[in-house]
Amino acid sequence: MSDTLGSRIHKLRLEKGYSLSELADKADVAKSYLSNVERNIQSNPSIQFIEKIADALQVSIHTVLYGTPVEAEEPALDGEWFRLVQEAMASGISKREFKEFLDYQKWRMEQKDH
Repeated sequence: MSDTLGSRIHKLRLEKGYSLSELADKADVAKSYLSNVERNIQSNPSIQFIEKIADALQVSIHTVLYGTPVEAEEPALDGEWFRLVQEAMASGISKREFKEFLDYQKWRMEQKDH
C-alpha cells in the first residue's frame, strides 16, 4: 500500500485493533465512506472527517495526515489527562471557558513569581 491518507488511516486503525465498523462507529462516520477513504476511492475527505478519525484513534491530526506524530510540538496525552479532558467536556464546559480558566491559572502562577 502506498503512503496515502487512506493507507495511513488503514494502518493506524489496524494498530489500534479496530475493525472498519468499530472505527466508523467511534468516529461517527459512515462505514462505506471510511472504506472508500482507506481504499483511496475518496481521496479528499473534509477536515471534519479527519478530525473525527484522529479523535477516534486518539492520535493527532498531523499523524493522520503525515504518518508521524509531532512530538516536540504535541506531547502525547496520557490516560489521566485524557480522562480529565473528557470529564471537563462532559460537564458542559465550553472550550472558551476552559481556555479562560487556563489563562487565569497562568496569570496566578505569574503573580506568585513576582
